[in-house]
This record gives sequence, structure tokens and C-alpha cells, in this order.
Amino acid sequence: MRSRVSSVGLILRPSPASGFCYPDHIDRASLDALPRLPGVYRFIGHDGWPVYIGKSVCLRSRVLAHLRTPEEAAMLRDTVRVEFERTAGEVGALLLESRLIKQMQPAYNALLRMVRDTYALALDEGAAQPVIRGSGEQAPGRMLYGLFGSRASALEGLRALARRHGLCPALLGLENQVGKRGCFSRQLGRCNGACIGTETAAAHAARLRGALAGMQQAVWPFPGAVGIVERGAGLRQVHVVDHWAYLGSLDGRRRRLAAKGQELARLVDIDTYKILAAPLLGGAMELVHCTVSGGAVRFEPASCQHSL
Repeated sequence: MRSRVSSVGLILRPSPASGFCYPDHIDRASLDALPRLPGVYRFIGHDGWPVYIGKSVCLRSRVLAHLRTPEEAAMLRDTVRVEFERTAGEVGALLLESRLIKQMQPAYNALLRMVRDTYALALDEGAAQPVIRGSGEQAPGRMLYGLFGSRASALEGLRALARRHGLCPALLGLENQVGKRGCFSRQLGRCNGACIGTETAAAHAARLRGALAGMQQAVWPFPGAVGIVERGAGLRQVHVVDHWAYLGSLDGRRRRLAAKGQELARLVDIDTYKILAAPLLGGAMELVHCTVSGGAVRFEPASCQHSL
């Protein structure tokens, strides 16, 4: 339908909904059931497996927008129905979407499909030189510092730490020491001289641990798992997270974490970190401390507003 001019000179354009027809091959009942509430939706293919997974604060509007997008015609041709799962708000939708995409690997989700590990600077008990390890590689006496999306960024993080605190790159394994003159950074005046004895090894080790301590909070600032409380649209959920790994969400109906997909749940994923880091470290979330054993979650007697 083209625009036309009315008798009083107003330009009339067709409504975006006028002339729209639901795709005949997509189950209409599954579309009519979509609420105007937050959650995650799945476009289900002919084999019963998701071809696309998305999230929205208004499920109905977002899914109908897909149906009106010509560029997504191929995805729509492969879809027979739409399923959804409500969440209390945007945080739960973001976490669930990221987890489901990694579990189910939908064909039309270009982003979020890869489980990307995170890295940290690890310092074993008694060691004087940190090494780069996966953030899930815990060991007795090992402390993890910082959180990085790649080994390369972790290495650059260690270099930056040395520059800021006058640490010796040679003792950190970043440079080769050159004779009595010390490391190259010492010659430039950027190293306090631990490589040539101006600073004792013990003093350098203490300064290293002090510098690393400032990075500790980014790894995980809690003694164990926490539940992030989110309320909205008549629903209260507790999103259980441990060391930046999203373990699942609980509500009044669901008391145990789902066993499916637990092989992914314990991985510290950079996408989960990006979703939660700013609001969690900024003290903007209502938290309750909890312990997790298998799929069972036990909460502390009283929830608390945690501020870092």
C-alpha cells in the first residue's frame, strides 16, 4: 500500500502492521502465547532443535519483529514454532540466552556460540614468578589474580603491572637479564633493581604480591557462590553464580539447578563476566550467599545487599 494525501492535506502512510500476515508454516498458537514480558525465545526447526535463540524484555514484540524482517527469511523458513521461557528481568534473560546458545549451538546465532575461557595470573605458594593459567585451573596454595579474555591480554596485563609498580621484568620472566647492568627496564629506570641486588628478592616478592592483590577482586570477590536476586513482572528469581560461572536460576517452582549442561556451567565464561561484572562489582545487585552441592542449593538464613 502506497502513501496517499487525505482531503485535508495530511499524508497518510500505511500502518506497519497493515498487510502483515503471519507465516503459515509457523504454529500460530505458539506465537499467540508469547507474553509482553522478559525472557528467552527459541525458534524451533523441523527437527525439534532451535535454529535461533534470543532474549528480550518484551518477548512478543521482539519475536514479531523477527517475522517482519525480510533479511531473516531463511531463518523463518526453517522455523515451525516458537518456544519461550520467562525470566524476572534482563539479567536473567542475558544469562540464560548466553548459556542456551553455547549448549545448543543454533545455526543462526553467529555470536555467543563459542565457550571462551578466561585467564588469570597465577602465583603458587612460595613462587616468585606468576604464570598464566586458565581461570578455572585452581590448585592448593595457588592464588589467581586478574581476569583476561586471552593469554595475550594476560601477558600484557603482567607487563603493565611491572611498569606501574617498578617490578623487575627479568624476575617476572618477561625479559632477559643483561650482565651486571641488569634488565633492559633497569637501564631505562623502570625497574627498582631487584635484578642487580639493589632490591632484595624478598622485598621484590612482597611488592609483587601487593601489586597482584589489587587485581584479586576481579577474579571473584566472594568466598563461594552467590545468588543474584532479580524481581519483575510477578516473578522472583535467584541466579546462582560461582567464580563468574552461571550455574542456573531458581524460583518458587524450581528448587534445584538443572543437571543438563553442567559440563558448561563450571567454566568461567567471558560473556558471563561481561554481563555481571559492572553491576556486581559496583554493588548494584541484591545478593544472597549460598552453597552448591550437586544440583542442590542451600541459601544463608538471610539475604543481604552486598556492597564491595
